[in-house]
Amino acid sequence: QVQLKESGGGLVQPGGSLRLSCGFAKDHYAVGWFRQAPGKDREGVACIVPSEANLGSIWYSTSVQGRFDISTDTDKNTVYLQMNNLKPEDTAVYYCAAADTIIRIANMYRDDFTSWGQGTQVTVSS
Repeated sequence: QVQLKESGGGLVQPGGSLRLSCGFAKDHYAVGWFRQAPGKDREGVACIVPSEANLGSIWYSTSVQGRFDISTDTDKNTVYLQMNNLKPEDTAVYYCAAADTIIRIANMYRDDFTSWGQGTQVTVSS
């Protein structure tokens, strides 16, 4: 297990944008973002297989599809989550997570991800 390092959270007005970053290890197969709002379960937001990104190995939850974009810079071992047109319901602690075995990213099972970050707060409010 590796402690992942996230950055980029903050306070933004509705309709605004933020970009989250997450450093991962070279042997990680998939890197995903989860979020947890107060009183709610942690939910999957987006996931990417860095070595297969150009083949379309990307998944989004329906709640963020079309607004969020996940990408990777394999030279920097970094995954980005560009969040556009943010809504108050996007307010949550966002966690980066990585899987070190081959998984079906569309499942977004928490137990598939063995390395986690400490979380970064995203608040969308006017």
